[in-house]
Amino acid sequence: MNFYEKIPSEILQELAVKKFEGKIYLIDNNNNINFAFNSLKKETILGFDTETKPAFKKGVYNKVSLLQLSTKNEAFLFRLNKIGLPKQIAQILADYSIIKTGVAINDDLKGLKKLRNFIPGGFIELQKYTDNFGIEDNSLKKITGNVLGFRISKGARLTNWENKTLTDIQLKYAATDAWVAYEIYKKLSNSL
Repeated sequence: MNFYEKIPSEILQELAVKKFEGKIYLIDNNNNINFAFNSLKKETILGFDTETKPAFKKGVYNKVSLLQLSTKNEAFLFRLNKIGLPKQIAQILADYSIIKTGVAINDDLKGLKKLRNFIPGGFIELQKYTDNFGIEDNSLKKITGNVLGFRISKGARLTNWENKTLTDIQLKYAATDAWVAYEIYKKLSNSL
């Protein structure tokens, strides 16, 4: 497979926009944690991302609000600002037998470890993994366009992830970010 070193902006802009079309599970209380854990522990690859309420003042930092873990057809969105980081989900994040893949994961992991101490296992940073394919793009949007041939919307990135209720746009955005990380890794690993 041939990829751009850096996908040209004009080519990226011409690509169709896609979003996650699978089942989204919003976990905002303790009732569904075991269901999520039992579903996720069966997987070998998960797309991974987090969202944090933006801080628009210097020196102000917020805790991670949302953790997203996605398969091809299911996205689990954990409202960490409401439930913390459940120990079962920390077990998934520490499990070396399950690959978790995403972009800029070190910052995400630092934020998650402030909620519950765990030793991350099985993480693959797409910004480094794509080096094996001659890809120099670092943003999830550009890597998606380069590898998957479509664009993703980043419009909800700076919204309030601690709102009492998340909008459908926020849910789709969050699920899409984790799902494309899954799809990028699958496509690249299958091309080896």
